[in-house]
Amino acid sequence: MDNSVQPDWIVVFQGQNKLMCSDRALVLLSVSIPYQILTDDADYHAIAVPAALAEKARFELWEYDQENAPPKIAYQTIKPDYESAIPGVFCYIVIVLAVAWMAGHASFGLDWLGAGRVDGALVREGEWWRLITALTLHGGIKHILGNLIFGLFFGLIAGGLVGPGFAWLAIVVAGALGNGVNVLLLDASHRSIGASTAVFAALGLISGFVWRARLMAQDRWAWRLGPIVGGIALLAYTGTGGENTDVGAHLTGFVCGFGAGMILTILSDMRNNRQLQLVCGAIAVGIVVSAWLIALLSWS
Repeated sequence: MDNSVQPDWIVVFQGQNKLMCSDRALVLLSVSIPYQILTDDADYHAIAVPAALAEKARFELWEYDQENAPPKIAYQTIKPDYESAIPGVFCYIVIVLAVAWMAGHASFGLDWLGAGRVDGALVREGEWWRLITALTLHGGIKHILGNLIFGLFFGLIAGGLVGPGFAWLAIVVAGALGNGVNVLLLDASHRSIGASTAVFAALGLISGFVWRARLMAQDRWAWRLGPIVGGIALLAYTGTGGENTDVGAHLTGFVCGFGAGMILTILSDMRNNRQLQLVCGAIAVGIVVSAWLIALLSWS
């Protein structure tokens, strides 16, 4: 050890390095408390002061630590209610399967695919309802099963976090906006169908809500970006494969959903209001049904 402790002196601080001791020595110097810095070859660093001034020294060092403590970012603990999210997922499955059945049987003698798919030229001419109806159309068993599975999974999580009504209303709106943005970015000849835009809107909603509501400890950058990175990784893994995959719609759906998730943090205090959740869920279903009524009447 470089210096031995003087008689009647007490160690009041031990640090990980000499710099920590030096900073605190300045604190003691500023209040005229004598001190001695102790070090040895084993990286032992400490500060000793006269025993009579030990209590005062500890108080001054405690105040210094309080004033210079790194800020702690608070994060919430929201317990997802997956049981309440089941009805929303059930409605999603029923709507997708019902539209698939009616489209496959040409119910009412109409071409459901022609009436409801996203058609860039027609959307730009004002047929906005296609941005919604296309979310319920699929091109085959494999297509519909994939969107049912992922929609069930992400929809259940989203509904558990923010409530089924809030979640599915946001998913429908974000999915439609995702289709709309995609139409604006692509050529007018662009055509697409599928609930995948809404599915990735649900994934974006989860990511945006978890990040904005600080549901994870965010004292390190890796944790702060975790929900965003995780959402983008899932988007890349599940939403960019296959020659007929509309990557643009998946991406725009995710982005719109992410924004919706951030907005929903404002309503997090009302997530347990069942009546409000029911109203929002009914509006979501009403939007889809109304869009299809307009589409079928306009097509016929």
